[in-house]
Amino acid sequence: MKFATFISQLPGLDLAAALRTIEELGFESVWLGDHIALRDDHKAYYPYSPNGRYQLAANYPFSDPFVLLAYAAAVTNRLRLATGVYLLPLRNPFTTAKAVATLDALSNGRFIFGVGLGWMSDEFELMGSNFADRGARTAEYLALMTECWSKPVTAFEGRTVKTKGFSFYPQPVQQPHPPLVLGGNTDPSLKRAVRLGDGWFGIVTSLDEARTLLGRLEQFELQAGRTRKLERTLLPGWNVSVGDVRELAALGVERIIDAGWFGVPDPITHLKQFRNRLDTEF
Repeated sequence: MKFATFISQLPGLDLAAALRTIEELGFESVWLGDHIALRDDHKAYYPYSPNGRYQLAANYPFSDPFVLLAYAAAVTNRLRLATGVYLLPLRNPFTTAKAVATLDALSNGRFIFGVGLGWMSDEFELMGSNFADRGARTAEYLALMTECWSKPVTAFEGRTVKTKGFSFYPQPVQQPHPPLVLGGNTDPSLKRAVRLGDGWFGIVTSLDEARTLLGRLEQFELQAGRTRKLERTLLPGWNVSVGDVRELAALGVERIIDAGWFGVPDPITHLKQFRNRLDTEF
């Protein structure tokens, strides 16, 4: 089992020192959430809480993922650097491809590209982006970016984006692309991960929900005839016990992300306690 944590540039936090401590504690990766802007009175339904409301306030400091992860790359040596998850259909795919390739190159291949469609239609309205076709655009964007990352001269034509005759450098160290981890708990999201991804990222509120989602994911993998299973990454919405870790491992989960960074006064002390508890008992 690999253990990871979310990070954020919280007020008053020495992020460089925090990242070095996280690496010293043996965490495999750090993950960064993504929103361009939030509003407390959002009209969209948030699918990962019982009341449909987002748990973080509109003033939560969501940094630009590529800027913060580039900083993290510079002050660490082993930590993998991941978006969890990046709202790809909100962005231009060419500028995103450039940022991903640059980060993977300067980190010597430590980047994990976690991608999501997004749930907040309010945010898409702000950006002037179509919310309804975000699934189709995500699939085409990933195909296009893989061309940019792996071919000397690109040629791609889809329904929503196309290019030919251009070269895009630098290219990622990880070829033909960094690991693609697709998020989402709905059946269309799980099927999309099976079709397009190297891994799946799920947010769960209970072990029962984890069992259900992992069972559905395995079913979709079998239906699609995948010869290699997706890497399973879970963000549990509770303080996992050693028994939870063992059960999730038996269910095929390969990475658990600790979300204790959110809402605690001293996230580094929390992470030390988390690792100490697991190292003592697991």
